[in-house]
Amino acid sequence: MNDLFDLTGKVALITGGTHGIGMAIAKTLGQAGAKICVNDLSDEKLEACKAVYAAEGLEVFTLNFDVTNEEAVDKGISAIEKAVGPVDILVNNAGIIKRIPILNMAISDFKQVIDIDLVAPLIIAKRVAPGMIARRYGKIINMCSMMSVYGRNSVSAYASAKGGLKLLTANMCCEWAKYNVQINGIGPGYIATSQTADIRLNGHPFNDLVMTRTPAGRWGEPEDVGNAALFLASKASDFVNGHILYVDGGILANFGYVKGENDLPE
Repeated sequence: MNDLFDLTGKVALITGGTHGIGMAIAKTLGQAGAKICVNDLSDEKLEACKAVYAAEGLEVFTLNFDVTNEEAVDKGISAIEKAVGPVDILVNNAGIIKRIPILNMAISDFKQVIDIDLVAPLIIAKRVAPGMIARRYGKIINMCSMMSVYGRNSVSAYASAKGGLKLLTANMCCEWAKYNVQINGIGPGYIATSQTADIRLNGHPFNDLVMTRTPAGRWGEPEDVGNAALFLASKASDFVNGHILYVDGGILANFGYVKGENDLPE
């Protein structure tokens, strides 16, 4: 059974893996034996993350490149291939969100979100997929979102990108599955990270919303997403393709749930 989740010798690239959910995914894959590579645009973040990985007993290959720039992506992945090996597992994690109402949002801001959250995963996947196809092995995990299912106030660009990424995942599956390449997505729910610290305080309206609408009754942990990524990166998911795995504590299953009202008696 352990062999199903053994990634020993596999090379995994996790974009934006210097912090948050991306780092949690990278740690989990690394603990399963994968050789971890992460990129960022900040040399400071790249340097700082090395100590965090080292504390977990993991080595990490770090490099600075812009995921939206085809030439930079080609050079970055070429460097990985030379120093570590061909990419077996790609996690398209790098992304941004801009919370701006539609009427107030500059088109340039909208395009920037689309470029990073939707176009960049295509650029990187196109760069690594030929090698995966030639080797008849590969795992691509696109970080989608609950916003690929529903809209929300002030996140039009992000939701548009993630909705597009969900369908791009399906189309990659349609074209590459026959080569034993599995392309799936993960849709994280509300996860406890440094970015959500301020809204996870008791009494904060959004915290109350999450706690009452999530059947599991808690925020997710970054490790919850990492565990889902391990499944999709492993042999255990060899016949799972074009799927979006929502790691959300059940919130998408029942937005009408209110903690306490729908619970059965103890």
